[in-house]
Amino acid sequence: MRTSLYAGLAGAVILGLTASPAFAQETTEDAPFNGLYVGAAGGYDVQRNDAGSSILFDRNLDGRFGDAVTTAAGANAFSSGFCNGATTATTLTGGRGCRKDKDGAAYYGRVGMDTQRGNIVVGVVGEFGKSEITDSVTAFSTTPASYVMTRSVDWEASIRGRAGYAVNTTLFYGTFGAGYAKIDRDFYSTNTGNAYQQSGKRQQFGILGGGGIEQKVTPNISVGMEYMFHQYQDDDFRVRVTQGTQPATNPFVLAPNTTGTDFRRSDDKFRWHSLRATAAFRF
Repeated sequence: MRTSLYAGLAGAVILGLTASPAFAQETTEDAPFNGLYVGAAGGYDVQRNDAGSSILFDRNLDGRFGDAVTTAAGANAFSSGFCNGATTATTLTGGRGCRKDKDGAAYYGRVGMDTQRGNIVVGVVGEFGKSEITDSVTAFSTTPASYVMTRSVDWEASIRGRAGYAVNTTLFYGTFGAGYAKIDRDFYSTNTGNAYQQSGKRQQFGILGGGGIEQKVTPNISVGMEYMFHQYQDDDFRVRVTQGTQPATNPFVLAPNTTGTDFRRSDDKFRWHSLRATAAFRF
């Protein structure tokens, strides 16, 4: 439903801009999208559902994940299951106790340069900003207890190419390029008996792509609407669970490997979608 709402908003903006040729003609120039500009973008970010997301275990610390964590009696310690969100509950019953991932606002500053030849516009844009989204996954043990791994965007920078087609003072464009983000990861558990060590680098490279429409409203100022897709490979975050104050029969430190157990997320890509309004001042 939310995706349909955004598609409707984007369609309304495009229809409103392209259905006003008289307005578009008010600031006619030979090359209205030529030159250096600075601007801002702000809107709302949403995430995919991550259906089937879980936490994987490396019980013997050989670097390969997918091991079963079993109790001293040989039972699966995580037979209670997983949820693709965050929770503070200790049990998952009929889907209850699992909260959806948090979508949120996004805000960016940008600087770019375009060259216009006839109707064709090509250029480059650099951007820096932040998204308020948080992506989580939870595992439930039979203890009962919950184990939550989260990630969020501290900041994101990108540099992208841009190419489009200008109709008078209206520009339709696509954009694609590289991103670099600081991804904050965290872990928490209702199990306070074991001890936890977190590791993994926080800066990640990624890709961004999308498109939009830009409308000149004065010779120097333009506004628009833009869609962007963001994707980062995020597969190196690890949580090592050690004995802490638990007995030697604890599933994470059962002999013969008493060192502990490593956790990682099964979903190794951090992805989200943005729909945002833009504004720019062109020199």
